[in-house]
Amino acid sequence: MLLKALRRKATMVSPEDALPGRSQAMVVDGEHAVLGTQITPPFPDGTESIIFGMGCFWGAERLFWKLPGVYTTSVGYSGGYTPNPTYEETCTGRTGHTETVQVVFDPAKLSLDALLKTFWEGHDPTHENRQGNDVGTQYRSAIYTNGPEQAAVVEASAKAYGEALAARGAGEIKTEIAPAGEYYFAETYHQQYLAKNPGGYCGLSGTGVACQIGAGVTA
Repeated sequence: MLLKALRRKATMVSPEDALPGRSQAMVVDGEHAVLGTQITPPFPDGTESIIFGMGCFWGAERLFWKLPGVYTTSVGYSGGYTPNPTYEETCTGRTGHTETVQVVFDPAKLSLDALLKTFWEGHDPTHENRQGNDVGTQYRSAIYTNGPEQAAVVEASAKAYGEALAARGAGEIKTEIAPAGEYYFAETYHQQYLAKNPGGYCGLSGTGVACQIGAGVTA
């Protein structure tokens, strides 16, 4: 029964079978618990945003808020069908969403290539619908981009990192790369979770293969 349940969670739900969700958006505390900035828009002029899925979003968010040049981070749900899902619904695998981190950054202080280095090295993009012991479509690797310039940098970095993985005999990249759709904020207690709960769970683990900054193209 356990194996059957895991297989079901690792199979992408169809739009027709997805949970119905709700029209009301999640209400979250707007202040970042670490950076003191706002996690909800509007964001300062000159900043950009990008969305990363790396497995459990608690540890993934912590990787990014530490980077100089990041204005703010938040965790949420992306890439699925159910409007305004809850955490419990997302964990069933029946919303189609993956756990994600929205990173808002100042490109004059932090390059997209540097963010991608953190992304590629911070988890295992060769696993499909799994990171460590976390299994399910809500843990799939993903990058959701804003605009063609970001997409070009991301695609180039994926190609370069894929070549680095191949040179080490690792598997192929399974990361979903797509334009950003609707981003749904996760509940407040998930936001900056590991800052509020320093001993909390973090199951992220990379491949050990380095990603060279500058492997992508310049936007």
